[in-house]
Amino acid sequence: MNEILQVKHLKKSYENNEPVLKDIDFSLQKGEVVVIVGPSGCGKSTFLRCLNLLEPIDEGSIILNGETIDRKDKNVHQHRQKIGMVFQSYELFPHLSIMKNILLAPVKVQKRNRKEAEKEAEVLLERVGLSDKKDAFPRQLSGGQKQRVAIVRALIMHPEVLLLDEITAALDPEMVREVLQVVLKLAEDGMTMAIVTHEMEFAKAVADRVIFMDQGVIVEENRTKNFFAYPQTERAKQFLNTFHYEALEI
Repeated sequence: MNEILQVKHLKKSYENNEPVLKDIDFSLQKGEVVVIVGPSGCGKSTFLRCLNLLEPIDEGSIILNGETIDRKDKNVHQHRQKIGMVFQSYELFPHLSIMKNILLAPVKVQKRNRKEAEKEAEVLLERVGLSDKKDAFPRQLSGGQKQRVAIVRALIMHPEVLLLDEITAALDPEMVREVLQVVLKLAEDGMTMAIVTHEMEFAKAVADRVIFMDQGVIVEENRTKNFFAYPQTERAKQFLNTFHYEALEI
């Protein structure tokens, strides 16, 4: 496999100078799926936002296909298109139909032919089971359907890397599976992804590698099976035991 994304010594603080990310090193291979887990507030979502250049970094570098990328670069929009992102909250425009939501970026930003983009959008909607919803509006869709549209909107930009940030956190439990099935299919098709999630069973099913973060640092990383069966640090063991406890309570 080829290394597609590298992060070297990334540091990030907010205005109060409290460090959120402390000297993060990270790499992602082409076709690899890495799941990032950890307690709330440990820096997982901020890390993804830095990768997508939505957040400025204080120190370090982000390298995509051998090229260092930066928010201050005049080509920042082109870089951001190569690293797609799907958020917890869908971010769909309520006044636009599903098709218009999907077509907005490829037509306006990438200047692609509208008819060609529409054909691709129809194929992608079919792929996620929403071909009958292209003329609907976001208010007419369930949370799971809106999240699948958000995934299509990211895919139509042809990203080289797809970042997924807690995409099931706002969904009812019965809607979670339909979204996760879409992501599992993307993984099978070879999509390069970095995923932040609290769904441990999903992480087991989709990840090639798991990274465990806490307090702004990577505490542990390992192949998926080894991470869940034989965590190497006490902190990771504590974290995983919490989920075992919750499962028993249910």
